[in-house]
Amino acid sequence: QVQLVESGGGLVQAGGSLRLSCAASGLTFTNYAMGWFRQAPGKEREFVAVISWAGSMTYYEDSVKGRFTISRDNDKNAVYLQMNSLKPEDTGVYYCAATYVPYGLGCGKHCEYDYWGQGTQVSVSS
Repeated sequence: QVQLVESGGGLVQAGGSLRLSCAASGLTFTNYAMGWFRQAPGKEREFVAVISWAGSMTYYEDSVKGRFTISRDNDKNAVYLQMNSLKPEDTGVYYCAATYVPYGLGCGKHCEYDYWGQGTQVSVSS
């Protein structure tokens, strides 16, 4: 059974930083690109970032470029999202997701995801 478990969310002041983690189990981690999404209150879930299976390719939503960094550790079956210079508009539930892409990352920002975590809350106060 595939499980994706996020952690690291919390309450932070604007300008602060958080590092989200996602632990994956029940899948061959190196066959999957990993993504982060978020959903703000009253809004649809939106793409934040994705990283290829080898970590060599990444894509970001425009509003987080230069502030957020996605990374992965294939030895630990984990993916991370380092979030710096946080803004109140970054508030939301952050989800980790896995998409079966064993070669490259041709789908870029538009992959279809096979598995999702339960999410972790990030709240940024002004």
